[in-house]
Amino acid sequence: MKNAPSLFVSHGAPTFALEPGVLGPKLIQFGEQLPDLAAVAVISAHWQTGGVRVMQSADPETLHDFGGFPAALYRLRYPAPGAPLLAAQTAALLKSAGIEASVDDRRGLDHGAWVPLLYLLPNAQVPVYQISLPVDLDAQGALQLGRALGPLRQLGVLVMGSGSLTHNLREIGLVDPKATQYAAEFTAWIRAHVEKRDLQALVSYRRRAPHATRAHPTEEHFLPLLVALGASGEDDALTVLEGGMTYGVLSMESYAFQTSQTGPRLGQVPAV
Repeated sequence: MKNAPSLFVSHGAPTFALEPGVLGPKLIQFGEQLPDLAAVAVISAHWQTGGVRVMQSADPETLHDFGGFPAALYRLRYPAPGAPLLAAQTAALLKSAGIEASVDDRRGLDHGAWVPLLYLLPNAQVPVYQISLPVDLDAQGALQLGRALGPLRQLGVLVMGSGSLTHNLREIGLVDPKATQYAAEFTAWIRAHVEKRDLQALVSYRRRAPHATRAHPTEEHFLPLLVALGASGEDDALTVLEGGMTYGVLSMESYAFQTSQTGPRLGQVPAV
């Protein structure tokens, strides 16, 4: 089995599920080229907990964790099965890396998971489970969380960080090019350092990237990128999935990290 990719997806607003824009077709195309997957493990900006939790639900509900959107959005479902055994093994893998983790058998899929998966894996046949972001997670911790999850890729598990490359909701709808230029400049800086695999710069983006605190008043939508980077390898090939800019200031740029190497099977993950 080929190693599964590590992926960062900018999921934008919930309406991305109804409005594919630039990124939707590219996710469809990328999904069609994926190797056979055992599961998708999603680290979403929309599940933050005290400590790390791993979703162990066998039949996860589609969560409509938002309000005030068109009725059609609330009718959408993503009926993928869960992956209880892999979830338990993931919790064990995290513990073996020194990261305390517990399982949650009631959690459903939030829109950070199911909205991009509508395009990436529209048949909803691949098992999906989520791993939470601790509320006190920082950039270095996000990179370390990704490194701990990296071995899952050898088992055919796609590690998907889901956030947004820029995420200042207070500025949604700005149309003045001078007012929105900051988002483009931040996106360009991040892409340049992802392409160079400059992890030190990316971890310290808060003080080094232009307009960092304006692009991310809070960090939860940026940290999934660092998780995906942590799960990637130095020899992985980078694919930039250009997604354009939605609502003036929400960058939809996404990144995939892939290797052609063949990895070992399930025995490499600590048993529970």
